[in-house]
Amino acid sequence: MARRAALGLSAPLVRMLTLMCLPSRLRVRFLPIFLSALAVCACRGQQADPPAAPADSAPKRIFGIIPNYRTYPAERDYRAISQRKKFSIALEDSFDRGTFVLAAGFAGERQLNDNTPSFGQGLTGYARYLGTAYGDLVIGNFMTEAIYPALLHQDPRYFRRGTGSAWSRVRYAVSRIFWTRTDSGGSTFNFSEVGGNATAVAIANAYYPDNRTAGAAVSALAIQLGLDTAGNLLKEFWPDLSHALSRKPHAR
Repeated sequence: MARRAALGLSAPLVRMLTLMCLPSRLRVRFLPIFLSALAVCACRGQQADPPAAPADSAPKRIFGIIPNYRTYPAERDYRAISQRKKFSIALEDSFDRGTFVLAAGFAGERQLNDNTPSFGQGLTGYARYLGTAYGDLVIGNFMTEAIYPALLHQDPRYFRRGTGSAWSRVRYAVSRIFWTRTDSGGSTFNFSEVGGNATAVAIANAYYPDNRTAGAAVSALAIQLGLDTAGNLLKEFWPDLSHALSRKPHAR
């Protein structure tokens, strides 16, 4: 227990790490109990709502498709958000029309490459790919934007830097994968991003029967972190790109 406290690990996080170390069959069996425990702990951790954060003026979709609900202006006069707001952001990201479009695209790409042969081809196979692709997105959203941030008191939002050289902004966007704000305003390792995605990958073993190996899990986690890094870059530069495109003269 003393070692756990020294590392700054909460009891729910230790349970998550324990679950990930279990064999695949046991992970599937204990998954419902684990998710229920996480939800209960998150709800118990809720406190009175802090003062409302400044209204966000960021566009809610990038390219009209990619959900963008957790992007906020530069973090001047930082104000934490409530646990309820964290779950609200995850809900908005998960049930936005763009999430369904992205899931449909991922499903088509995976079926084309026959990533999970047991799913088969045709409409039935595509339906399985679509369901699992959408499940990946929803589970990832709730783990990284709601459950882990609520348990660990971390802020899931992406705060645009918006100023400085392009290279400094690229470095900042990439760094947000590994560093984030705490609810108290400090800076800490982004356990919500890394641990949340690792948990989502572990859960995915329950519905990807052909890819239950350690190598596949590491690869899936690396891909997800890479996608989230690309997402941060889009969030950082989308207003600039959108403004530039809107001012582009029309060819006659």
